[in-house]
Amino acid sequence: MRGLEQDFPLDISISFSKFFEHYRELFKNGNELVKDRASRVLKIAKEYPELEEGIKEETRVKELLPQIDLILEDSFAQILQQNEIKIATIPFHNTVLKSSDRYQNIIATAGKDFEPQIKNFDEKHYYIMGCSMILNSYYGYNIDFRRPFFYDIPDAMGIMRHYRIMYNGDFIDVIKTDKAKDITDEDVAELLDNFDNVDIWKEKFPPHSWIFKGVVIANMFDVTTDVSLSDFKTSLIKYDKTHGDFVGSFQQIFRAIFNLYEIKVGFSSYNPEEEILERVPFKDIDSYILSDKYSDCCESALCDGTYHYLFEESTYFAISDVKKYQKLAKDQIMYKNLVAQGINSAILAPIKSGNKLLGILEIVSPNVHELNSINANKLQDVMPYLVDSVLRSKSKTENELELIIQQECTSIHPSVHWKFKQEAKRFMRAMVDENPVSFREVVFENVYPLYGQIDIKGSSDARNEAIQKDLVLQLKGISKIINKVIESDPIPIYEQLKYRTNRYINSITEQLQVDSEQKILNFIKKEITPLFKHLKQKSIELDTLIDQYDDMLDEVIKTVYKHRKAYDESVMLINKKMASLLDQKQDEAQGMYPHYFERFKSDGVEHNMYIGESITKQDSFNKVYLYNLRLWQLQIMCEMENAYYQMKKELPIALDVASMVLVFNSSLSVRFRMDEKRFDVDGTYNARYEVVKKRVDKSKIKGTDQRVTEKGKLVIIYSQRSDEREYIKYLNFLQSKNYLEEEIEIVELDNLQGVTGLKALRVNILYHKSEQDKEYYTYEDLMKEIN
Repeated sequence: MRGLEQDFPLDISISFSKFFEHYRELFKNGNELVKDRASRVLKIAKEYPELEEGIKEETRVKELLPQIDLILEDSFAQILQQNEIKIATIPFHNTVLKSSDRYQNIIATAGKDFEPQIKNFDEKHYYIMGCSMILNSYYGYNIDFRRPFFYDIPDAMGIMRHYRIMYNGDFIDVIKTDKAKDITDEDVAELLDNFDNVDIWKEKFPPHSWIFKGVVIANMFDVTTDVSLSDFKTSLIKYDKTHGDFVGSFQQIFRAIFNLYEIKVGFSSYNPEEEILERVPFKDIDSYILSDKYSDCCESALCDGTYHYLFEESTYFAISDVKKYQKLAKDQIMYKNLVAQGINSAILAPIKSGNKLLGILEIVSPNVHELNSINANKLQDVMPYLVDSVLRSKSKTENELELIIQQECTSIHPSVHWKFKQEAKRFMRAMVDENPVSFREVVFENVYPLYGQIDIKGSSDARNEAIQKDLVLQLKGISKIINKVIESDPIPIYEQLKYRTNRYINSITEQLQVDSEQKILNFIKKEITPLFKHLKQKSIELDTLIDQYDDMLDEVIKTVYKHRKAYDESVMLINKKMASLLDQKQDEAQGMYPHYFERFKSDGVEHNMYIGESITKQDSFNKVYLYNLRLWQLQIMCEMENAYYQMKKELPIALDVASMVLVFNSSLSVRFRMDEKRFDVDGTYNARYEVVKKRVDKSKIKGTDQRVTEKGKLVIIYSQRSDEREYIKYLNFLQSKNYLEEEIEIVELDNLQGVTGLKALRVNILYHKSEQDKEYYTYEDLMKEIN
């Protein structure tokens, strides 16, 4: 018990002078009954004048408790003894002068020698609160330093109950002594800025420099539910699944809200993609519905009534007697699971955000009827905070899953994202269980591949020609400067540099060898650049010529980058246009039937597609979707060709493109290669498909030197007679839509390494001059028009 002699700005005297003043007034003006009561109290005042003057010694206070009890009798009405939680005390002390029966019962239940302490209230705050009483009571400053005061007192079941304390200060006097300092407005301003600096408060209000005379009446109110809700909100905000006993504190809060010691709280998350309930992948968070399962279908995990209320009515479902319900619905697995876990009553409540179900809150008890439809209404206060928390938690979990996927797999196409997410959940659960596992490779079996490319024709030659022109331009600039130097200073070393420069010009003009570029760049870097730095200082004329030469060079790579830049920009523009159109059309194709899609940019744009049951995760695949995608692919290749030739005249360098589609007759398996972060075919037999993909566009028509791919033509490469018949039907349809010319050419291809028997369908593409133009042109007509 905090003693009266402790460090405090007020010298405390327990006095009942305010009570005696009140009873003297009643004795003068009251009726006979009131006067009789007042006379008995005033008799005590006369016999024990110290009760009016003030008592400081705790031992004397204890001796006079019978008299104090009589003085305070009217403040503690007998009829309210079992209802009111009330004590007579002194400010911020545990000294109890009188208390109601209910308070005594609460303290007795808390345990032997239990002494209530004001929550979150230390010696420093105790001193400052004493000063605030002086400022408010004596000086009349309206400064509210107060905050709610609480006692935390456990009940018989061990549930911590929270009581708010309200002080009545009608029966006190604050008296200034000669030790006290006068307080000015400047002092108050300083104190307002230094609430936590107790030394400043002690300077303004020295210990025991003021007198407190009187007692306070404190009324206490059970605010356990309100405090528990506040703690509940705080717990949800601070919740970190990796630290502390979150679930334990969570259950304690629910036990306080429901005032039921044995209840437990569980949660099951709703997965709308698969329409299943799932266990949350965090430690110690149980799901009593799912029992020992990780996930289950909603209809089988829940009974018919629960499913109706949670999913269709969007309200809670209370089961007051689980065994009784089990007898009525013997085949329902939910009741079997609950009984097996020793659960005899439960409340299941949907956690919803708008119309979106997030999960199910499970409150369970081992006792029959303990949870029911009446106390289920307490959830109305809890649910808004729980919804916000679950939304945050789901968002956080999704982010963590995405992080795992990105770390392990790079970016993933939406059509197969679900499979990686599934594996990421398994990976996360294993980490939570401290059971390290590797991220398994993801495989999709029995899928049909489609491959196509729109390739820049002669890209290697065009690139080499651009490099060649830039090198010649730079070497001629060098030659011009060296010739000028020789005019004024004809020494042999300059003649030798002139000879080497001209020899490089002649050699690359004839043909650019594989190592020519690097040899020339090394020559310039090691011999020409240092020389030009020296020559700049020799004359103004040379300085001007070298500055002109430097202006030709790219600032970053320090070489001429004119023709190569035009080539690179042309390729970039082609790729950007083709990829943009392909991506746009791909979104539409996904709406027809989901499938995997990826594309790559190099000298042109190529794409892979895989379609099949294992990708869609639904029992809905039919080969008609494969046929549709094959037709769509041919159509989009024609549209990409048109889009390219409509932009060709705007390119820095006029390049041509050629389109090719590869047909693979049977289904195969694709595996995500974790080391390469990409999909690849799975198995030796299927590897043939990848071999053909890599080599086929360079293959030649049998018996000729002519490449199978050609500008202005759509080329379809295949190996089976059935593929030929199928694709001729598609070509006939596209001819009827004026995508293609009438003639279809069928050719055989030279054997590739390890691959024989390939054939190709070739057909001319029809073009428009612009998107608005409805006329159709052959490639030759279009080129004449463009040129």
